[in-house]
Amino acid sequence: MGYTHAPKLAPTQDILDAYKKQKGSWSEYEDKFLDLMAKRRIEELDREALDGGCLLCSEDKPHHCHRRLVAEYLRRKWGEFPIVHL
Repeated sequence: MGYTHAPKLAPTQDILDAYKKQKGSWSEYEDKFLDLMAKRRIEELDREALDGGCLLCSEDKPHHCHRRLVAEYLRRKWGEFPIVHL
């Protein structure tokens, strides 16, 4: 499998720092990142390019992870597709 760097699918450093370094709340992080994805209109990405892909993140569990937020956001925009957390 190849690797494609997709910065549109990542939070900004400010959003990440507010959560990680400044010990912000997960709900605030989630709200800010969801808003950012909407502003970036990530649903306009090439869906075929992501088909069979794997989103990577440094978090080991999905409940506090940006990859889950990306996958769920895209599922809301594109319709049902399977999400499997490895």
